[in-house]
Amino acid sequence: MLRLSIALLAAGLTLAQGPTPASPPAEEEPAPLHITSEVQNVLAPVLVYDRDGNFVNGLQPSQFHLIDNGKEQNIHVDVAFQPISLVILVQANAAVGKMLPAVNKVGNLIEPLILGAQGEAAVIAYDQRIRTLQEFTSDADKITQAVRKIAPGSGASHMIDATEQAIFMLSHRAPNRRRIILHIGETRDIGSQARGRETLTGMTLHNIVFYSVDMSRVVEKLTAPREAPRPDPLPPAMYPLPSNVPATPNTVMQTSAGAAATGNAAEFDPRQIYRNAKASFHRNPVEIFTGGTGGTQFSFYRRNGLEEALQRIGEQLHSEYLLSYSPNNKLEAGFHQISVYVSSPLAKRIQVRPGYWHAPDNR
Repeated sequence: MLRLSIALLAAGLTLAQGPTPASPPAEEEPAPLHITSEVQNVLAPVLVYDRDGNFVNGLQPSQFHLIDNGKEQNIHVDVAFQPISLVILVQANAAVGKMLPAVNKVGNLIEPLILGAQGEAAVIAYDQRIRTLQEFTSDADKITQAVRKIAPGSGASHMIDATEQAIFMLSHRAPNRRRIILHIGETRDIGSQARGRETLTGMTLHNIVFYSVDMSRVVEKLTAPREAPRPDPLPPAMYPLPSNVPATPNTVMQTSAGAAATGNAAEFDPRQIYRNAKASFHRNPVEIFTGGTGGTQFSFYRRNGLEEALQRIGEQLHSEYLLSYSPNNKLEAGFHQISVYVSSPLAKRIQVRPGYWHAPDNR
């Protein structure tokens, strides 16, 4: 009798689940492009700077206020540093072949400068191919060896496709870990199949921050033919003004000093990311990815500049306040713009991700 009851119960469960073999294969149903109500918890790493560009530490959770689409949120501010899951994304094509020896030497800096004791990293190299050289590991020696063996390949540069692979890997890490992409390469993409708009949306969905160390200007300097001397091409505004001449807000030096001092990418309307996306990503997908996720874009002009950039990235990651919240306006579709205010006279500038894209599931 007991066996019969178990058999009937099993049959009932099978009928409730419906037929299995006759169901159409899952891959035949096109995946929706919109983002559903998977956005349950939004992370907003925040950097607070004083008037001199130094990090402001020691702020209290009650001093932070976060606005999501005009509505203040009930936020949680983590005071303990969360462990990092990092994907190191390295361009490895013919265009950057002269710079790769410098990249090969920095693998041993990843753990002490960025990861810390509880961090983990994976390594991806890309040209036309997307090669995962090392899955996630906390073993610093494995990370060093994976970076050391990166070698140049073809002329293509599928940076956006490689970023998609990094997003896929990070999306499977534990939700209590910081998810970071560290890109080392040029700012352009050549030949990717993925669409940059969906790639950026995927990063905001999975709370991934994109940092980049830009090789482009170094590569141009190393590979360009030597030119004959020519007249000074700099306009007069590029030179310091005489001591008895008052500076004006339109001088080139004043206009560029803030960006140079802080290392930030250009400011832009976050919603513009999703308008004229094709033209924007053709120009500079790296700038869009860093600006759209709250990361930072660095450039290095000397061979040891890569080490300096890694040190600055580590300093940023270890100086952030991590704000998290479950939005109280989840039914609002579209781009959710984030702004943060800090109740402190020391806070003169705040860096935070501009927002995220959300389309609620109304089923």
